[in-house]
Amino acid sequence: MLPHVTLTLARGPDFPDGSVDRGYEIDAPLDADGQLDPALWLEQRVHCRVRRFWLGEPNRDGRLVHRQGGFGGGTWLIDYDDRTTDDDEPGYRLGSHRFIKGEYVSIRDDDTMRTFRVSHVRRS
Repeated sequence: MLPHVTLTLARGPDFPDGSVDRGYEIDAPLDADGQLDPALWLEQRVHCRVRRFWLGEPNRDGRLVHRQGGFGGGTWLIDYDDRTTDDDEPGYRLGSHRFIKGEYVSIRDDDTMRTFRVSHVRRS
């Protein structure tokens, strides 16, 4: 079983106090240091699921995807429909960040880069 990571919206211009009602739940291929592991993703990609929750909007279900190229040799993104790239939400250097409680990561959604706080990581 992959670690289950919960990201909640960190404070920013639109949400000065952040928001626990907006974020992502990700079944992520993390290594022992809490970083995304491309080799583990390759083995477990079918299980790398994402749920986007946003107050006032329906939840969106997708998958975590790793593509070759980009910073550090790969780009991590959230894909909601594999028939198009229009709905993809790329992360900002997600491969170099640690998914441990209290850390921050950034994801672009609807052409807006937003920062999220790792609020919970559950390992089996």
